[in-house]
Amino acid sequence: MQPDEKSAREAIVEAVRFLEEEGLNHGSAGNVSVRFGDGALITPAGGRSSWLTADEIVHISLDGTVRGPGKPSSEWRFHTGILRSRPEAEAVVHTHADCCVALSCLRKPIPPFHYMIASFGGNEIPCSRYQPFGSSGLADVALEAIEGHLACLLANHGMIAMGRSLQHALDLTVKLETLARQYILACQIGEPVLLDEQELRDVHSRYGTYGAAAMPR
Repeated sequence: MQPDEKSAREAIVEAVRFLEEEGLNHGSAGNVSVRFGDGALITPAGGRSSWLTADEIVHISLDGTVRGPGKPSSEWRFHTGILRSRPEAEAVVHTHADCCVALSCLRKPIPPFHYMIASFGGNEIPCSRYQPFGSSGLADVALEAIEGHLACLLANHGMIAMGRSLQHALDLTVKLETLARQYILACQIGEPVLLDEQELRDVHSRYGTYGAAAMPR
């Protein structure tokens, strides 16, 4: 195993542990992938942070052909689909984070109640149509929902975030779950006041001018 592959595999294992420690995934829920050469490295089916090692990360092509030992996550289709169709994506994170799951069960997008919604590439966080887990149909609706965005909800399921690096995808995952929780809290008090079109244009302009890294978090 080359040093770069070893470090990529170890980074995925650490990401899985981080998601578990932060309460964003539990047990074998969720999965993580990283672009590697002309393919991807992805967590195995049923992977758990308690036993997952770098050797158990699965190497697959972007058409889903397994390169070496192991069985990839059942959700490999939307991981490879995103990496195929979004050349800017270097990593994909999928979780069953509680607040994202709760909102995904409404099958509605998260509206622009907070300016940080715009940091995901649009004026809302989309929610996909429903399809069964592990299906090609789920991959299709996931790609449809995330188009033009860095994240989306999966109806009655969870969330996906893609990033320019694994760390970026993890940061977006944490941010999205935080926004989902804040939106739920706001809705418990009353009806949130949403940013209007002009306010959203201003936010997008500020993100575009200063870059996400320079914006308040």
